This record gives sequence, structure tokens and C-alpha cells, in this order.
Amino acid sequence: MKKKNFKMTVLILVALLFISLILYLSWGTYKIGPLDIINTLLGGGTKLQKAALLNTRIPRLLVGISVGIALSTAGALLQTITKNELADSGIIGINAGAAVAAVIFISLKTEDYYSELGALSIYVLPLMAILGAGISAIILYLLSSKDRVRPKRLLLIGLGINAGLSAFITFFTFRGGAGDYNRVLIWTSGSLWGSGWDYAKIIIPLVIIMFTLVIMNYKKLDVLNLSDEHGVCLGLNLNKERKKFLTLAVILAGAATAFAGNIGFIGLICPHIARRLVGPYHKNFLVISAIISAVIILLADAVSRNLFSPIEIPVGITISIFGVPYFIYLMMKEN
Repeated sequence: MKKKNFKMTVLILVALLFISLILYLSWGTYKIGPLDIINTLLGGGTKLQKAALLNTRIPRLLVGISVGIALSTAGALLQTITKNELADSGIIGINAGAAVAAVIFISLKTEDYYSELGALSIYVLPLMAILGAGISAIILYLLSSKDRVRPKRLLLIGLGINAGLSAFITFFTFRGGAGDYNRVLIWTSGSLWGSGWDYAKIIIPLVIIMFTLVIMNYKKLDVLNLSDEHGVCLGLNLNKERKKFLTLAVILAGAATAFAGNIGFIGLICPHIARRLVGPYHKNFLVISAIISAVIILLADAVSRNLFSPIEIPVGITISIFGVPYFIYLMMKEN
């Protein structure tokens, strides 16, 4: 793709992102105009405007953007590893593994850790989710490879693992009481509710580091897009690189699921749209995919928060409403 066209695409998407940011920060039960947003960020504004923006909307916005970038990048990595544009952390069981660990933790009703750990207690559930994602990925890897990672086998076994874990989640959900059921339902549907600066301080640096590592390895990812024969001829250790990128995808997907629940389809549709816009080279489409994911998750969360206010819909449900038709479209185009 020509450099000029890539820059134009970036400019258009950045403009859409800016509009999404303004809409996200201004739209709510307490509406704040664009000029008031700028004034508040520069140190002015009323106490109510500062509370709404600095304590609630901005940290939630930053967590949402980080989650979107993490999921879209994880999806892009898995699609490259499996050589299949339908691969996604939500489809091959990584997100479901994180959700299972969280559901088990919730159902155990171990509430003493709140008093024992104090401020650190808010990180217990996310850590359990990351652990669950890691265990799910290890099982997926062991079942899909003997001497090397087999892309098609990994995808098919991942679909089976995802189905089994989803059934397990349903079983545990119905075993719990009404309070546990509601909590699990919101979490497994994907929600940014309750995202504050404590979450933002952890997920933002993590996503920046992981995304930077992925971008630094864009040439190896481009080689993995080729046939295995071409990759070997170019001197790439395919098995080693697939393991490495699978690990990065697990960390990204696990972190996103840990802090926002099981948000689906971001990792599927964003890389696919990006490839159609700027081509298959990872240096370009990973950046475009990240921007698209930020726009989608901000718009979806803004709608989820405000459309049926004071009731808040989990953002994962809003994204799925638009993601499912696009997934069906991809399935119909798949040979």
C-alpha cells in the first residue's frame, strides 16, 4: 500500500477517534460540552465537571481503549499464527478460560480477602482471570501440537475448548444465588463498569509494553503469513515464533478479559477491517486495527451507558449486536 494512502487512512481514523473521545466524555446523565471538557482538563471547570471527568469518565475511557487495543492485537496475532481470519481469543477459548477462573472465584464466596488485602483486593479477580487464560492457553497448546504448533488443529481444538468452558460457566452460574448470577452475567458479558484509575494504572503500561513488543516483531509476523516452506527458507524458526506470539496473545487477551470481562468480536473484526483498509503488512494494519478497536469500544460503551439510562447494558452485548452479523459475513466468505 502506498505511504500516502496509509497516512490518509490514519488521519481519517484519528479524526473519528477524536470525535469518539469528545462524544464519550460529553455524553452522560450529566452532560458536559466540548469547551467545558477542554476547560476542565486545563485545570478549570466546576467541581461536578471535575468529578465526572477526572474520577469516572477519563479512567473508564483509558481502560476501554487499552482493552480494545489488547483484544484487537491478540486477535491479529492469533489470526497470523493460525493463518485464519476467523481466529480470535474469544473463539478459541482464551477469554472463556479467564471467565471460568473468575466465575469459580466468585462462586467460592471467599470475601475475607477484602479485609486481609485492603486496597490490593480489587486486583484479585483480574489476577484469577489472567491465570485462567494462561491455563486455557497451555491446554490448547498441548492438545494442538506434538512436535510443532499446527495452526488448523489449534483453531479447531480451540473452538471445542471454548464450547466446553462456556457450558461450564453456564453450569456454575445457575448453581449460585441471584446475586452471584447477576455479577457473573455482567462480567461474562463484558463491561467497563467500575473501571477506575487503579485499573488504568495497571492495564495501560501492560498494553503499551505488549503492543510495542508486537510491533517490533512485525517482520517475523509478515513471514509467518507466508507458507511454512517459505518461512523455513527465510530462516525463521516457525515453532519457536508461534509459541512466542501465542504467549503475547494470551497476556493481552487475559489482561483485557481480567479488567473488562469477556468482550467478544473486537479481536475478530478489527484486524479484518484493518487488512481491508491497508493490506496484510503487520507494521501498518496492527496500528490501524488498534485505532479501529478504540473507536468501536468507545462508541459501544457510550451507547451502553446512556441509551437506556439509568440502566447500563454491558458493552460486550452492544458490540456483539454488530459483531455477529459481521462474523456471519466472514463465515460465508470463508472457503
